[in-house]
Amino acid sequence: MLERLFQLVQHQTDVKKEVTGGLASFLTMAYILCINPLILSQAGMDKGAVFVATCLAASFGCILMGLIANYPIALAPSMGLNVFFTYGVVIQLGHSWQVALGAVFLSGVAFLVISLFRIRELIVEKIPLSLRQGIATGIGLFLTLISLKIAGIVVVDDNTQLTLGNVFSFEAAMWVIGLLVMIGFAARSWRGGMLVAIAVITIISLLYGKSDVDGIISAPPDAAATYMAMDLSGALDIGLLAVVFAFLFVDLFDSATSLVAVAQRGGLLNTAGRFARFGKALFADASATLFGASLGTSTVTTYVESTAGVAAGGRTGLTSVVVGLLFLVAIFFYPLIDAVPLAAASPVIFYVATLMLAGLINVEWEDLTEAIPVVITAIVMPLTMSIANGIALGFISYTLIKLVAGRYKQLNALVIVLSIFFTAELLLRAHN
Repeated sequence: MLERLFQLVQHQTDVKKEVTGGLASFLTMAYILCINPLILSQAGMDKGAVFVATCLAASFGCILMGLIANYPIALAPSMGLNVFFTYGVVIQLGHSWQVALGAVFLSGVAFLVISLFRIRELIVEKIPLSLRQGIATGIGLFLTLISLKIAGIVVVDDNTQLTLGNVFSFEAAMWVIGLLVMIGFAARSWRGGMLVAIAVITIISLLYGKSDVDGIISAPPDAAATYMAMDLSGALDIGLLAVVFAFLFVDLFDSATSLVAVAQRGGLLNTAGRFARFGKALFADASATLFGASLGTSTVTTYVESTAGVAAGGRTGLTSVVVGLLFLVAIFFYPLIDAVPLAAASPVIFYVATLMLAGLINVEWEDLTEAIPVVITAIVMPLTMSIANGIALGFISYTLIKLVAGRYKQLNALVIVLSIFFTAELLLRAHN
């Protein structure tokens, strides 16, 4: 049966290698089980219900990816869009978490349509590379600011907006310890650094009375608090169109980038250098987002951490199925997850943010028509606490700068249409 489903012999692998690969991928991304409930609970969501939604959405996405696309690629709630969900959409813009879930669901519907009608390549190819780099960088800077604020290293100031906080506080100390642990693991090419950092901070918090643990294994928490709680009518408000687009846009490019990275690492591209089942992979991603939003979690996306499973020998969808089954098993370990303090989230967020800033090296700094939109996109996100604002001003500035520079031929219809859309959305927002 396994041979029929996954063609193990054709991919020069076996069950042992696939299980090992699945375990490796799970260990590198299991940190999301701790971090996602912590972040979304800050939006007012029930932490236990979010944990169940995280486990089930990740499991569904992984198993679906394995069965229909047969790729060793795992999925889970996005580490970045969950922060935008809480701190950007709910806290900054003032929307309810139910409306934010509705926006996630609508972005999943749009992603599904894009996947089914094969227009994904058009979008990916027509969006300028500089804008994509600017968006990735902006999200990284956005996450960096959130991380430092959670740790209390950066605090709000009435005179200067932001200023240095107490760098000798317990939260700041945990940020330093967690970051050093992850750097130490990364420098030695050891896997699981984020998970170990979370464990170390949790143990220290328990010893200092900053956290407590009530057992190891239990029945899963009640998920009713977030199940089918999304507010679709509220998410259809004109003011949330940019938010829906931000969820869609980031998920699309995050998934496409991660898929390529994992495929290249495992030699999974065909002779033409392309995915044989790219559409099926994106379909699994979009379906997982819809499923996750229905249960009560933010956008589900492809994880580049899947490269750990590929490096360990995983070559087929059986690896993803193994990851999905492990996420199902994890649902019974909520008492351990509940003991993880918010202080453990800040160094993990910062570490992920640092990885997202790597694209700056590829920016054409000598060409100001490319560099300035990158800077505008990147800096607006953290300063306005909104990924959507950064994307909007990035597209608008890119179009205007190209026109002024006389390089209108470098623009395409998609960029122009999106620039007009974002301009109209900002005008409506300013009028209201």
